[in-house]
Amino acid sequence: MIHKSSVVDSKAKISNNVKIGPFCYVGPNVFLDDNVELVSNVHIEGNTKVGKGTRIFPFAAIGTQPQDLKFKGEKNSIEIGENNLIREYVTINPGTAGDKLKTTIGNNCLLMISSHVAHDCVIGNNVIIANNVPLGGHVTIEDSVVIGGNSAVQQFTRIGRLAMIGGMTGVLKDVIPFGLSIGNRNYLEGLNLIGLRRKKYENQKIMGLSKAYKEIFASKNFHENLSKINGEHKGNELVNEVITFIEKDKKRPICSPKI
Repeated sequence: MIHKSSVVDSKAKISNNVKIGPFCYVGPNVFLDDNVELVSNVHIEGNTKVGKGTRIFPFAAIGTQPQDLKFKGEKNSIEIGENNLIREYVTINPGTAGDKLKTTIGNNCLLMISSHVAHDCVIGNNVIIANNVPLGGHVTIEDSVVIGGNSAVQQFTRIGRLAMIGGMTGVLKDVIPFGLSIGNRNYLEGLNLIGLRRKKYENQKIMGLSKAYKEIFASKNFHENLSKINGEHKGNELVNEVITFIEKDKKRPICSPKI
């Protein structure tokens, strides 16, 4: 169903049961998969794919030119997964030649009002980004992350799986999986224990993670601390995930507790 006031290019690919409400624009290289809904006043252009069941609310703008002065019109794209909720005034920009030329959003995400996903971002599944949160370019957000309202995430930052960012936090340093991060310039407040329990991880593994957390951040030289971690943690996949995250990019600053 396409409202008569909307402009949908004849080259756009529109699948089954797609609803396009009043005053929308859909460009020629856009693909809307089954059961997508554009509520009204939605603008989608560029090489943009929107997955099944995703619902996009008024005044969202998706696929417009990246906000990067180095962008020279190169071919780029956006891929949005299934069953996402993209609320009012959300903006999502495609990639650039400085990275992957692609911006990616997974499945079952909620992007609240006025959040912004910049060029070359990679967002996993089940991510919640609250109101007025901008993600700078090249940001990676892993699965099941929650970012509180009015926070800001600096370009190239990584946020690990199941981490939680408190409202009004300036995220300048990478946040480990399962971390709780807050502050005007972010620091670690602890672990997302409630989130871990909701995911039904065994108490023994959670307790092991808590112990390893204290050992890793016992001093500011946590890369050295990693080499001293007791072998008892080797069988704990939660600890292994944190270690892998930290060691994956040793050049990136890692958010740590106040010591």
